[in-house]
Amino acid sequence: MRPVFALALAVLAAGCATVPTPSATAPAASARPSLQTQIEAAVQGFRGDVGVYAENLATGERAVVNADTLFPTASLVKVPLLVGTFEAIRQGRLAYNQELVYRDSLRYGGSGVAQFFRDSTKIDVNTAVWLMMAMSDNVTSLWLQKLVTGDSVNAWLARNGYAATRVNSRVPGREADRARYGWGQTTPRELAHLVASIRREQAVRPDLDRTMYRTMTRSYWNGMALASLPPWVQAATKQGMINQTRGEVVLVNAPHGDYVFAVITKNQVDQRWEPDNEGEVLIRRLSTLLWQRFEG
Repeated sequence: MRPVFALALAVLAAGCATVPTPSATAPAASARPSLQTQIEAAVQGFRGDVGVYAENLATGERAVVNADTLFPTASLVKVPLLVGTFEAIRQGRLAYNQELVYRDSLRYGGSGVAQFFRDSTKIDVNTAVWLMMAMSDNVTSLWLQKLVTGDSVNAWLARNGYAATRVNSRVPGREADRARYGWGQTTPRELAHLVASIRREQAVRPDLDRTMYRTMTRSYWNGMALASLPPWVQAATKQGMINQTRGEVVLVNAPHGDYVFAVITKNQVDQRWEPDNEGEVLIRRLSTLLWQRFEG
C-alpha cells in the first residue's frame, strides 16, 4: 500500500500547484522609465539653462543633462577652496588648529557671520573652514583663499584631472573668466566627481578627506535639495546662489547605497530671492525624484 499512497500524494501535490500567469508576474524592468528619461522630463520647460549630473555610486546608474557645460559656481566654489585648504594642510603650509586673527580689512558682505566680527577677533583654521562650508560664509572663504591662494587651488584641480573647474576671483590672469562666470566656474560632472572623491577618501589624504566630508554634512542651508530628504539621512552638500543661478551638489548616504548629484542653473528668468524661485523648486524636484528612484 505504501507505493500507492506515495503516488496518490504526488498526484495531489501536482494538482494543487499553480502556474503563474502573465498578469500575476512582476512588471518587467524595462517598463520602468530610465533615470535619464525621468531627469529630462523633470527639467523640461525650465526657463533658463540647467545642467545635471546624477549617479548611483552603488549601481553605476547615471543621468546627465548638459553635464559638461560650464556654469557659474557662486558659492559652490567653496568646495574646491575646501580641498585647496586641506591640500595646504597636507603640505604643512597651514595647520588645522592654526590661530587666525580677523581684521576689519577682511570684511565682505553677503552670506555668513564673520563680517560681524570685531577687529582682532581670534579664530582658527578649523572654525574658518566650518563657517565657509556650513554657513557659506564669504569672509572666511576669501580669507582661506588668500592664505592658500587661488593659483594653488587651480593647480591642484589641474593636476587631478579637473579641466573645467577653476577659481576666478582674485586670481591673476583669470579676469575674463571672472567677468563671465564670477567667483568660479565648474561643470555638474566635475563638481559631483570632486565631492565623490572626498567621500571615497581619494582627494587629498584619507584622514583629511574624512574631516572634509564631516564638515560638508553640517550645512545650515537646508531649503533646497536637503528639504526633499528624510531628516535622518546624512548628506554632504554645498549650495551656491546668485541672481541668475541656483546650484547644489549633494552626496547622499542612502540606506541602499550612496548617490551623488549636482544641479546648476544659469540665465534664469526667475531671479527672485524667494523659496519658490524656479531654480530652487527644480533642485527640490530633482532631489525628490532621485530619492524615490533609489530608495522608494
